[in-house]
Amino acid sequence: MAPNRGLVTRSNLALWGATLMALAMLIALGTWQMQRRDWKLGLMERIAQRAHGEPISLTLAKDLWQRSQDVEYYRVLLVGRFQHEQERHLYAIMQSQAGWRIITPLVTSSGDVVLVDRGFVPDALKEPSARSQGQIDGVVELIGLGRAPGQRNAFTPDNDLARNRWFWRDLPGLAAALPAEQAARVAPFIVEAEAEPVPGGWPRGGVTRLVIANRHLEYALTWYGLAVTLFLIAVFFTRARMRERAEAV
Repeated sequence: MAPNRGLVTRSNLALWGATLMALAMLIALGTWQMQRRDWKLGLMERIAQRAHGEPISLTLAKDLWQRSQDVEYYRVLLVGRFQHEQERHLYAIMQSQAGWRIITPLVTSSGDVVLVDRGFVPDALKEPSARSQGQIDGVVELIGLGRAPGQRNAFTPDNDLARNRWFWRDLPGLAAALPAEQAARVAPFIVEAEAEPVPGGWPRGGVTRLVIANRHLEYALTWYGLAVTLFLIAVFFTRARMRERAEAV
């Protein structure tokens, strides 16, 4: 009977009480990561469907925004004229190279204005005069992916309007810098141009990230593995105590 008495001691009860609480937390974290994995897989499937689907009109995109404020990754067909004199420069790093995303207003025949992220240029080509061939005149037709305005975090620098240096896609701020009649007609989302040949090669479109990291299964297995390890340690520790007490009797 000594082993049984050794098992039910105040210290063992405290040990298993703490162990069970820790196990519950670890299992809950693992389950949460599995739920996040399912959510991420659904998001990736939705992105793939939208980014490779048939283009929608600007009118439909604006209707979608009015209903749900969700135009993310829908392909949007635009026809209009670029207002190159109003282009904005958004700081970006592409493939370890510092540069700028060129955001240019496009005015449609109906007077609607869409801020188009035309793509990336290296820092040496920031000024339009360095890539004059890419400043396309006349009516253009392009397809791009709808994207919601950006959100600033605690580490994002302030936008420098005076020097035309932007560090986050502050759509109201970008629109406010336009002439008043255009600012009033700006669409509430940005369109990121798909990769298409541009005279001179810049800006380079097609920079939208369509692949989202999904390591939630790895994280879940880590939490579950820690739970199993903790349980085994508690079992071995309890058995060692039982043997010690049995030998002391």
